[in-house]
Amino acid sequence: MAKSLKVGDKVKVIAGDHKGEIAEIVKVDRKAGKAFLKDIEVRERHLKRTQFNPKGGEKTIHLGIDFSNLKKEDK
Repeated sequence: MAKSLKVGDKVKVIAGDHKGEIAEIVKVDRKAGKAFLKDIEVRERHLKRTQFNPKGGEKTIHLGIDFSNLKKEDK
């Protein structure tokens, strides 16, 4: 199943907090076995002030969903 998932595919979440939602794959991390879905599991990461970023701030990151919790949708 994991080999058939690729960027641009529509998948349905079959387990977890987002069960039943359908989304498009934005990125795939085969080593970790996770897929990153558009507008699902998106979080804000707070950044510390540094020399290069004196004001600090926030950064949007995707948290991956395991391949075993996804099902490829038929077109």
